[in-house]
Amino acid sequence: MTLVENLLSGDRRALARLISQIEDDAASAGDALAALFSRTGRAHRVGITGAPGTGKSTLVNQVARELRRRGKTVGIVAVDPSSPFSGGALLGDRVRMRDLSGDPGVFIRSMASRGNMGGLARATARVMRVLDAAGFDVVLVETVGVGQLEMDIARHAHTILVVEAPGLGDEVQAIKAGLLEVADVLVVNKSDDPRAESTLAMLRAVLGLNRQVHSDRPELHHGWLIEAVLPERPQAGGWEVPICATSALTGEGVPELVSAMEAHHAYLRSGGELERRERISVAAELESLLRDTLLARLLEKVDAARLSELVERVVRREIMPQAAVERLLDSL
Repeated sequence: MTLVENLLSGDRRALARLISQIEDDAASAGDALAALFSRTGRAHRVGITGAPGTGKSTLVNQVARELRRRGKTVGIVAVDPSSPFSGGALLGDRVRMRDLSGDPGVFIRSMASRGNMGGLARATARVMRVLDAAGFDVVLVETVGVGQLEMDIARHAHTILVVEAPGLGDEVQAIKAGLLEVADVLVVNKSDDPRAESTLAMLRAVLGLNRQVHSDRPELHHGWLIEAVLPERPQAGGWEVPICATSALTGEGVPELVSAMEAHHAYLRSGGELERRERISVAAELESLLRDTLLARLLEKVDAARLSELVERVVRREIMPQAAVERLLDSL
């Protein structure tokens, strides 16, 4: 049997091998992805983002357990910071999720961000697609938690959970970063902390200024390709963002959080917004791939000596960087 056939038959080792090939950008991964593509588009993709220290990993563990109690299979992609030495995931053992490791309905994969901006590894979208094709009902993606660049996850997931925690002093930073605009569900974790009520009050006040978050999600519309293909908003109004208080250590509030996730997914399906978000996700991936491919092909044709000369001229402040780029293009 081929790798794809083994994967579709439920072989977890085949799934792990294919994900490794995707991360390594192996040529064989492209053929496998092409064979699996028609089987995608069924899973509910959920992004979990927020600042470091909010308890995202522990919360993901609890959310996965609750989904399993509801009979759902779960794929988890945990994007970790990269080791500066090996390039691997610093938290690759996923010690916080070890109690899920023996569950046949759960698959956990750590991915190193490898310096990629936005807290997402370059291969994350493709790994989510493979987990979708493998038959998982829900795919959870936990991001690194690096601040303003976290909004990249919004282009790859259907439902975004933004996790806050009391006592970190980052509520205002989250507002400035635009994370609250990305949120489909807001989560105040560590709700047993006495300071949690203050965090809840601040978030309620912010949402009260603009309670309706429109389904067109304008923060996503960056890039010419997305703007070119984006259809009209399929329904009036918007999703009213709920705030869920949870304690990831005890599991308190997690059933209500999972219910909010499912309610949001039902909202997306009912009005055509799910298709719209899928279009945004595909357009974003196409634009990223096109940019990378064109740059790679361009650099193959650039003379190294000419490039070095232009770099030196910019360093000496003889020409602007934009002028150097134009001269490179003119020489081609």
